Amino acid sequence: MLRLCPAVLLLLGLPLHAQGVTPGDYAGIRETAQAVIGFEILPPRPEPGYSLDHGIAFAGGHVGTGFSGQTLISVGPFDRLSGQPTPPLALLTGPEGAGLSLATHRAFGSMAIYPLGAAGYPAVEARGEGSIAVIFDEDICALGLLVHTDYADPLGSNADHRGSVTLTAYGRDGARLGQEARSLGTGVSALALRVTDGLAAIAGATLENTDPGGIAVDDLVFGPCSETLG
Repeated sequence: MLRLCPAVLLLLGLPLHAQGVTPGDYAGIRETAQAVIGFEILPPRPEPGYSLDHGIAFAGGHVGTGFSGQTLISVGPFDRLSGQPTPPLALLTGPEGAGLSLATHRAFGSMAIYPLGAAGYPAVEARGEGSIAVIFDEDICALGLLVHTDYADPLGSNADHRGSVTLTAYGRDGARLGQEARSLGTGVSALALRVTDGLAAIAGATLENTDPGGIAVDDLVFGPCSETLG
């Protein structure tokens, strides 16, 4: 597929911003990824693990809980991000005791992120019920991550799985570019988003959920434009 650089696009009078974002193929993105982020940044520790109020830095970006301009609200045990991010896209972390946690996850077999809900660390009912936001140092064409769902809920049951997970991509100007919302079954699932016109435009993304037992996230991948993005 022919790729045109921004200077050529300007000469042709074509838009510099992606026209949209669509669900992508996680495996395809991982094959050509700029990086695979596994969050092995602290010594292994079982749940509830470590409480991190100031987010998590990685090569190429940073993980927090939302973006400037959004308000974190509680809907039952779950965090919701209300409002549109303000430009330029800027990460929010915290709140204190209810930001992110890192702990060894038995299904992933490694350290994973647990977004903390309003009940706060180390409460079981907070674990995995919060929101996650990722901001990238440079605009990218695709991202993906692995999500574990359907742990037992705080009452010890997972017979009535009814949760959903929503991954939303944003531009540097705070505009929402696209979204993938899915009801996931038991275990580990992959979510991914990619641009539709081959122009790097994704500056960040958020992940929200209504999974009764909460979610955990591992193996964030992101990368450049490529025909293999799927």
